[in-house]
Parts: sequence; structure tokens; C-alpha cells
Amino acid sequence: MNKEWSELNKTMQVQFKKAETYENGINTLFELRNKLIQTLLSFRSELSREDYNAMPFINSDGYHSKSIVYSIWHIFRIEDIVAHTLINNDEQIFFSDKYNKRINSPIITTGNELIKHQISDFSSKLDIDELYSYILDVKESTENIIKAVSFDMLKTKITEERKQYLQSLKVVSDDDKAIWLIDYWCGKDIRGLIQMPFSRHWIMHIEACLRIKAKLK
Repeated sequence: MNKEWSELNKTMQVQFKKAETYENGINTLFELRNKLIQTLLSFRSELSREDYNAMPFINSDGYHSKSIVYSIWHIFRIEDIVAHTLINNDEQIFFSDKYNKRINSPIITTGNELIKHQISDFSSKLDIDELYSYILDVKESTENIIKAVSFDMLKTKITEERKQYLQSLKVVSDDDKAIWLIDYWCGKDIRGLIQMPFSRHWIMHIEACLRIKAKLK
């Protein structure tokens, strides 16, 4: 794992444990996210459209077996779903800002259900410009939500009603490779959600993207 990213993530987790350092923890989290998003933005000038779709490790196990464009989609669909449906109880950016039409995606899910050539086919269909617009909008909206979360709210659990509403949206596939996500997210409190989909999850998938990029170059 990138040492700087890892240290920021560890620092944030420690700061989130105490009320007096919680605000510093939010600042550390945002610093980490800004560094990570810059990595994704740097791809725009470094990669061709074909590079975004490429799957040089298609037969491997691990996050690097996907494509870069799939990984970007996956990070931010998950964040949008968790931030808006589970934490804020409002409409996902994907729907409110019509990205369900703008990105040209054949799916509305996280993509966990896709494998190998399904990922390749999916990747080739996405509008990259609109996808990048989406990820920046999701990042901003999530951070506005986090700013409104007080330290006392961190222990808040996801209600059964909210869980059932998430299921009704069909934004998580019923496939065995995806459906576990609902129980996983809904078993966490808000602190746990911030520390996974909004931070560590980014790191894991962006490091996989860098591995793919290095292989291509």
C-alpha cells in the first residue's frame, strides 16, 4: 500500500476515536481523498480510452483483475449508494443528476456481479467525460454529508427500514457476488462506513488501477 495514503488512513482512524480530535480526523480524511482523486484525474492525460478498458490481469484474483474504468465506476457507485441512501436518506447523485442516462451505463449497480469479459464489455460502453463528472459530484456531496455528521452520530446504526429501502432500489445485484454488500454495509455504524467505502475502499481500488497502468506502460 502507498505509504503516504496508508499513514493518512491510520491517522484518520485514530482521530475518529475521540471527540476532541474528530474534526482533525475529517480534515485528514479529506486530505487523503484529495490525494487519491488527483491520481484518478491524472489518468485523463496519461491514458487512452483503450487503456481505461484494458484488463491485462483478467485471469488473476484481486482488484487488479478488473479494468480502470470499471474500478472508478465501482468506487463511486458504492460511495453514492452508501452516502445518500444509507447515511443521508436522500436521492443518489446517479439519479438526481441524471447520470443514469448521461454515463450510458447498461447497469445501475455497483458492478460486483460482473466478471472478466462482462467487465470488458461494460467498460467500453461508458462515457468517460460524464463518469469523471459523476465522481467529482459524488465526492463533493459525500464530503458535505460527512461535514454534517457529529461525533455523537458516528455510532448510529443503519435501520432495518433503510436496509429494506436500499434493497428495493435494485442498485445492488441479487447475484451472490454482490448481494452480500447489503448485509456488510448495514452491519456497520456510520464510523465504519466512513472508514471503508469512503477511504480504504478508494485506496485498494486506486492502487489496483496503478498496477494496471504500470503493466500497460
